[in-house]
Amino acid sequence: MAALGWLTPRRRSATARSVLAGEASAEAARKSSQEAQETPQADDREPEFPVIGDDKAAAFFDLDNTVMQGAALFHFGRGLYKRKFFETRDLAKFAWQQAWFRLAGVEDPEHMQDARDSALSIVKGHRVAELESIGEEIYDEYMADRIWPGTRALAQAHLDAGQKVWLVTAAPVEIAQVIARRLGLTGALGTVAESVDGIYTGKLVGEPLHGPAKAEAVRALAAAEGLDLSRCAAYSDSHNDIPMLSLVGHPYAINPDTKLRKHAREKDWRLRDYRTGRKAAKVGIPAAAGVGAVAGGTAAAIALSRRRR
Repeated sequence: MAALGWLTPRRRSATARSVLAGEASAEAARKSSQEAQETPQADDREPEFPVIGDDKAAAFFDLDNTVMQGAALFHFGRGLYKRKFFETRDLAKFAWQQAWFRLAGVEDPEHMQDARDSALSIVKGHRVAELESIGEEIYDEYMADRIWPGTRALAQAHLDAGQKVWLVTAAPVEIAQVIARRLGLTGALGTVAESVDGIYTGKLVGEPLHGPAKAEAVRALAAAEGLDLSRCAAYSDSHNDIPMLSLVGHPYAINPDTKLRKHAREKDWRLRDYRTGRKAAKVGIPAAAGVGAVAGGTAAAIALSRRRR
C-alpha cells in the first residue's frame, strides 16, 4: 500500500500538469487564431499588378496573334487589293502566307520576308499620307473585329493604372500607329519604310522590327521615357519575341506558340491563351478575362481569290 500511496500523488500531479499543459496550449491556439484574424496573412495570390501610379512602368504588346487574330500585314494587303493596288495572284500569295501563319502557329522567316517584299513593292511610289488614310479604312473593314478581347483588357488594365502602353510589331509603323490610336494606346513601334518627300521608295529604313530588333526598340524607348524595365511588362505569342520578353520584369506569353509555351513554363512566366478560352498555367491580371473567337479571314481570302480566278 505504501508503494501505491507513493504512486497516487504522482498520478494526480501528472494529471494536474497535463491539464495545465492542455489549457496553456488551448490558450496559445486561441490567441494565435485571434492574431491571424487581425493580421493579414501571406498567401499564394499574386500582388496587385499593374501597380497603380507607377510612372516608371509601361507595357509593350506584340501585335500579330497577340493583340489581333492573324497578321496585320495580311489584313492590310486585303484592303489594298480591294482598292486595286495589286492583282489576284498577289492576294492568293498573301492568303497562303496567312494560312501558314495561323495553322503552323509560327512566323516563317521566308514567308515574312516575301510578305514584306510584296508590301514594299506595292506601296512604292504612293504617298505616305495616302496609305495612312487607307489604313484607317482598312482597320474598320478587317481588323476591328479581330482584336482579342482578353488582350485588350490586359492593355486597358495598364492604361487604367496610369501606365503607357505601346504596340511593338514588324508591321508597317503607319498601320501599327492606326491600330494603337484606335485602341486608345499610347503609340506604336513598327517597321519603317523609307520615304522621300512623303513618297515611299520601296525600301526599308534599317531592317524589319522583328526578333532582337524589337528588344532593341523597347530598350531605346525605355531609356528615352525614363522607364525601369524591371517594372515593365511585355506580351507576345511568338518565341521570336523572347528577347523582348526577357527584357522586362513581367513577361507574359499570350496565345503562345509551342516554343514560347515551353520556354515560358521553364522560366515560370505567366501564360494566357484566348484561342480556346482556357487559362493556361499561371494567371496574371485577374480582371483581364475574355475569349476571342477564331477569325475566318484566311478562308474568306482564299475563297475570294478562287472566285476571282
